[in-house]
Amino acid sequence: MTALSQRKIDIVRSLVESAPDKIVGGLQLALAETSEGSALGSVRRLVDMEVGERRLRNTVLQAIAPMCVGDGRSERSLTFPAGVLPLIWRGLRATAAEEVREAETAFGEFFDEEMSAEVFDQLARIAAYGLRSRQYPLFREAAELADAARPGGGEELAACLDLSPVLRRAIPRIPEWLASFSGGSAAAARLAYKDAVAVSEDAGPRFFEMLAAQMEHPWMVLRIICEVMDKPNERYLADSEMAGFGERLMDEIDASLRAIARLDADGGPEAAREAGRRVELITLQITELETYVDLAKERGWGRRIAKQKASLAGVVEGRIREAEKYAIQALPTERARLKHIRRPLPCLGVSPDARIIRRATTLLTFVQEVRTSANYGGFAAARGKMLEAVGEHIDSYVDEVVDLLKTGDAEDEAVALAFLEVAAGLSLLIRGEKAAELVRRRAAGAVNPEAPQLLDDEPPNPPAERWG
Repeated sequence: MTALSQRKIDIVRSLVESAPDKIVGGLQLALAETSEGSALGSVRRLVDMEVGERRLRNTVLQAIAPMCVGDGRSERSLTFPAGVLPLIWRGLRATAAEEVREAETAFGEFFDEEMSAEVFDQLARIAAYGLRSRQYPLFREAAELADAARPGGGEELAACLDLSPVLRRAIPRIPEWLASFSGGSAAAARLAYKDAVAVSEDAGPRFFEMLAAQMEHPWMVLRIICEVMDKPNERYLADSEMAGFGERLMDEIDASLRAIARLDADGGPEAAREAGRRVELITLQITELETYVDLAKERGWGRRIAKQKASLAGVVEGRIREAEKYAIQALPTERARLKHIRRPLPCLGVSPDARIIRRATTLLTFVQEVRTSANYGGFAAARGKMLEAVGEHIDSYVDEVVDLLKTGDAEDEAVALAFLEVAAGLSLLIRGEKAAELVRRRAAGAVNPEAPQLLDDEPPNPPAERWG
């Protein structure tokens, strides 16, 4: 197979260099089995080189790499445009070639850790100087890009690079600080903060912003802040330069509450699972605030958090009521025509309503997803009551339909079986696979009583076998 021309290789190189790290990493995996002699062999080599280059770049610029995302205009955290990172690195390649070669050696051979860190930190200092002086075009372009994203962005970016040595020592200890604070780890966190403000008096909030960017859950940086401040009371924290971290977290909670309230019942299970994850996140975030900040219940943050907890319970309970309504509508009943029969009977004259079933499925999925948050969130009782009511409705409905099928009195056998499948799907969501399989076995036995039936303690066929 003919190799790609140089022109095409140049086009691919341009595309790869501008792609996010995640895309480049995925491309490397996709090309892993490509042979050297194939047409894509040159592309694989190019991608492998780019991945190696980015690993070195992200190690040298570790302190700011995760902060360079999107357009850099986030209001919730300190970020810079993604484009500044490659510009800074290319600037270093052009103006500090010898130091970059030393960094390559340190990165490749993993020799003396202190020596490696010093080489990396020296490059960070060069980058900070380049951003401030704006004498070299690539650094000037990076600074102007940061300025366009936020006022003073170029100087803020340089100030972050000034903290590289402090961050490089602190980052490995983040898991330890988040897990628990012993006397030693708390002292280390306070020392790191002290080192940061020694670089610049206003570096405290910046230091924590940079720590947060390194975390999977950035809001958890509040735990480290409160430990450094020795678990401050709400008023002290709210009046300090760190107040923004707590206020942003509460703003995130408000945004999640609005998203849960907007859950579209026609959105399907994935939308429901996303809303359920938001409920769990809110409970974790509120727990974080209550655990690490000494809150006043009647005012300020404490009062706002109490309202958020009440709002969460109200929103979720509203969804729970909707789930019950649609689950019952998905298995409709009607008054019996005979006067001596007072209980409602299944309505089998019309096929199941797909839209009602989808809504019931969406909302019951949500109810199932919030099970671990129910006790803390204050909606466990409402959830339990709803599951019991829907379960009783399903049991009664299935009993009636199975009896009608056995006696041949079902208005339409196909419709009756369709509704039993709906009942099985709802049972799966509120009681699990075993309950769903029991409904399906009863349906099969009602229309084919001569067929052998599984005993209750026998495992049901897996879905792949069942549907053939």
